[in-house]
Amino acid sequence: MLAYIVLLLAVFSRFIPHVFHTPAWNFTAVGGGLLFFGSRMNGAKRPAVMLLAALAVLIATDYYLTVYAYGYPFRVSAYLVTWLWYAAACLIGMGLLQKISVLRVAAGALATSTSFFLLSNFMVWAGSAVGAMYPRTLAGLAACYTAGLPFYRNDLASTAITAGALFGLPVLAAKIAESLQTANNQPLA
Repeated sequence: MLAYIVLLLAVFSRFIPHVFHTPAWNFTAVGGGLLFFGSRMNGAKRPAVMLLAALAVLIATDYYLTVYAYGYPFRVSAYLVTWLWYAAACLIGMGLLQKISVLRVAAGALATSTSFFLLSNFMVWAGSAVGAMYPRTLAGLAACYTAGLPFYRNDLASTAITAGALFGLPVLAAKIAESLQTANNQPLA
């Protein structure tokens, strides 16, 4: 249940800029939320159903934002790579975060943000029409990646913060509870 709540909060984080009419520059909880969701798929009875449910929610979000928030026509072909990335982020969480450690969470956050940056910018460059913003040359690809750096920075920061909180706060709470338990069991001097 917690995994679904985290997923919904991650989706909600994509709507916040539109609700408050502010630029977000890709500062959302999606990457960290998908890592957490994927890590919870490990012990699930039906991980494939969980994955399909997450994809359905994210696909619906992409549709809504594209059509209603951005006012663009929705083309499935423009989102296929993104949807595959959503699934891959869940699988990274499922595999890498079977055993949670600071290093694994950091690696998951880095892998998730970096893979999205590389894939999404490549698809923008590859999908550019002739004479569009990015020519189909190495210089055009480099320009596309350069233009995406502010988005990557924010995505990496938001993914690290979200993943750090989702995986770190329960560990911190357990340590505090353990310390309090130990302190309560100590005789007074």
